[in-house]
Amino acid sequence: MTDLNWDEIDSAAVDTARLLAADAVEKVGNGHPGTAMSLAPVAYLLHQKVMEHDPADPNWLGRDRFILSAGHSSLTQYVQLYLGGYGLELDDLKALRTWGSKTPGHPEYGHTDGVEITTGPLGQGLASAVGFAYAARFERGLLDPETPAGESPFDHHVYVIAGDGDLQEGVTSEAGSLAGHQQLGNLVVIYDSNQISIEDDTDIAFTEDVAARYGAYGWHVQTVDWKKTGEYVEDLHALHAAIEAAKAESTKPSIIILRTIIGWPAPTKQNTGKIHGSALGAEELAATKTLMGFDPEQSFVVADEVIARTRGAVARGAERHAAWQERFDDWAAANPDRKALLDRMLAGELPEGLDAALPVFEGGTSVSTRAASGKVINAIAAVLPEFWGGSADLAESNLTTIANGGSFAPSEHSTHEWQANPYGRILHFGIREHAMGAILNGIALHGRTRVFGGTFLIFSDYMRPAVRLAALMRVPVTYVWTHDSVALGEDGPTHQPIEQLASLRAIPGLDIVRPADANETAWAWKTILERNDRPTGIALTRQNIPVFERGDDAASGDVLAAAHHVARGAYVLAEALNGSPDVILIATGSEVQVALAAREQLAAQGVHARVVSAPCLEWFEEQSAEYRESVLPSGVTARVSIEAGVALSWHRYLGSRGRAVSIEHFGASADYQTLFREFGITAEAAVAAALESIAS
Repeated sequence: MTDLNWDEIDSAAVDTARLLAADAVEKVGNGHPGTAMSLAPVAYLLHQKVMEHDPADPNWLGRDRFILSAGHSSLTQYVQLYLGGYGLELDDLKALRTWGSKTPGHPEYGHTDGVEITTGPLGQGLASAVGFAYAARFERGLLDPETPAGESPFDHHVYVIAGDGDLQEGVTSEAGSLAGHQQLGNLVVIYDSNQISIEDDTDIAFTEDVAARYGAYGWHVQTVDWKKTGEYVEDLHALHAAIEAAKAESTKPSIIILRTIIGWPAPTKQNTGKIHGSALGAEELAATKTLMGFDPEQSFVVADEVIARTRGAVARGAERHAAWQERFDDWAAANPDRKALLDRMLAGELPEGLDAALPVFEGGTSVSTRAASGKVINAIAAVLPEFWGGSADLAESNLTTIANGGSFAPSEHSTHEWQANPYGRILHFGIREHAMGAILNGIALHGRTRVFGGTFLIFSDYMRPAVRLAALMRVPVTYVWTHDSVALGEDGPTHQPIEQLASLRAIPGLDIVRPADANETAWAWKTILERNDRPTGIALTRQNIPVFERGDDAASGDVLAAAHHVARGAYVLAEALNGSPDVILIATGSEVQVALAAREQLAAQGVHARVVSAPCLEWFEEQSAEYRESVLPSGVTARVSIEAGVALSWHRYLGSRGRAVSIEHFGASADYQTLFREFGITAEAAVAAALESIAS
């Protein structure tokens, strides 16, 4: 255990950090100063005394990770990034929460150097931190499993500052349960228990025994109470000792319950809801500065000796980075194949042979796209060792299991069905979709593995906050969402997605892929892996659907186009027999077969129909205007969309003459053939819509 060296300059730096936070909020007129003031010593301790990090290289592979789950208190992090030399300067603090600044209202990944994750919705940071800890262990197993614990260049800690709001959100309960189950000894959480939220004293809504709860989850629990004597004493030595004890506990995640007073030492607003989410006001701020020995007439004051001390983090970081580099170079020399794997991962490249590994499904057969996806997942896993994932207790339905991949869990959690090891490739989230989404985000943010998580499409609603954040951060998480329509059948309307495809397509930066058959599924997976700058949801059928007989490239006559065109998002699957369509039928997933059947019926009536398979509208929109025009020529205004859900996604493609074959109501409990017939997802309905569109 290392000793804490602390002197008057450190104390002055902490006081400076408090007032920089208060000044920044006062200048912009809105924000959250209270927590940043009272957490200034905690954040300073972590950034200046505890964490391994290099301000000159925020992406250093060997760094500890810091996650501010209480993202509303963004100044807790921004001030330390300024003091530590990460590129923020006083002008950036003065520009807090303003257009174009590096200091937005909540920390944003990819926007400000040193920010590991976008936080804001409470609980997401802490839950995603569990994913960071998952990834650290998995990556170590992939790259350096033999080295004793604590000696690998891939060993590091994940530090989190969380608040009362984080602990109240349900997602952290789900993730906390998993963290204890996984024995994530690399995770250290400091819970700022100031017992104040926007509605003031949290006793009105939150009185549980957090220590007992986390103890029950299997966490290492410590309490540091700065209020225990009746006077408020910021005992940094006690907190530092607790952090060191947490680091020494290698078989449990750690939570340190820190009893603080929000807004300390503001004389009248400390320990109130008023200081949580609004500026102190000129009078209170001046009184605070006077109390602390600062000039109340001056703002954003940083003494030379303070900034000189804190910017020493740059030299310390370089020294620690250099020492780590020696260990890393030794590892690289001893493990050339693993070093090559790491280099490929860091470059975001796929291995040679992926195309050849993809299964080819025989035309004329019938297979569900979830079953096809399961085969593709295993084919990919054979050539992509960094590929891993699992399901929210639906592996047998989602078909997300990597054969012989081993379950990611401590070995003592093995069951009759699953053989666990700490470095396994199969993730088991239990029935915790919300935590799954957040953990997947943490995994994707931590390193360059490719991770997926599965559940039913209807339960994407449970994980939507995390999905939205994945899209906002542009991280390559893949969601395997099966049972993609009312065709799942007898489970009924609670399980049958109606609005989910449309609502998910409404999330900017999220790709939604709904393949039409097994071979489209294979090429969809390949395309997903080739795109590493956004999340993707792949929606898959429960029921068997036809595997189409296809040609080698473009559609012609009665020859269907090859499945590799999936990468374009939408393509001409079947051309009008005369090459000049009277109407275009656009469909996704299991409804593409309906469109093909409607094309035949229309041909019998002398109507020439083109069928467009549109597995991913987001990919289609990325194509050139010329390509999109070639698929959906503007001169053909008779159009029909066919999808077993609400038509909200399709009006932009249908125009004023188009018609939608859709379901604009909830489902029912029956076999899928009955549901499609009763709800009008039929070739006959598509033909009627086509003729109506032509006549309009």
